Amino acid sequence: MEIIGNGFIARNLAAVADRHPHATVIAAGVSSTSAGTPGDFAREAELVRDVARRCRREGRVLVYLSSASHAMYGSTDIAVAEDAPVDPPSPYGRQKLMLEGAVAEAGPGWLTLRLSHAIGRWQRSHQLLPSFVGQIRGGSVTLYRNAHRDVVDVSDVVRAIDGLLAQGVQDEVVNVASGVPWPVESIVRGIERRMAARPRYDVVDVAPTLTRVSVDKLCKLLPPMRSVTEPGYLDRVLDRYVAYY
Repeated sequence: MEIIGNGFIARNLAAVADRHPHATVIAAGVSSTSAGTPGDFAREAELVRDVARRCRREGRVLVYLSSASHAMYGSTDIAVAEDAPVDPPSPYGRQKLMLEGAVAEAGPGWLTLRLSHAIGRWQRSHQLLPSFVGQIRGGSVTLYRNAHRDVVDVSDVVRAIDGLLAQGVQDEVVNVASGVPWPVESIVRGIERRMAARPRYDVVDVAPTLTRVSVDKLCKLLPPMRSVTEPGYLDRVLDRYVAYY
């Protein structure tokens, strides 16, 4: 597997790289739903288009990592499937949707995975889990009331990529998430319990954001992935990574 990028998902993918010599995974580009300048977006678009053209010439399977967050789907009342019409409410989501189209237009032999908020080793300090751990350690947490996050273990992201490539799945868009949008307060409370800390909360009222995506397609293509929907999933993820940070 050719892995483009050096972020935390790229580093975790290295464990299965030798299993898929025919595949190229783009694990690079704008990584935050709240950041990204026009220049950042332009460089990301150029990278994705260049890699897509090369993969087509060389007959390689291109795996593009997109977003299953609020930035792509907005707030939803039901679990939204991959083939539902979307109208991304943010520049980040619109960029991801546009690049999904560029990957598909490059020709057969692609796989787009829409990821929710992945958690795991080697994350940068601004990302969800290390950010909250750092705030709790500092004694003060900024908490956005009514915000929700669907978190997924990066090891399950790797498992999904590995399994879908092994099954030869191509020319599909697949949500990789737990399917459960957790209140951010519940996530923070779970982290603080594991740290035995009692931080101060600076509560900010924001418009409700709750995005529920369907993982039926993922679980149908890879039945073992049903484990992401089992009760206690969030606790297992926090048990695994809070101590690491």
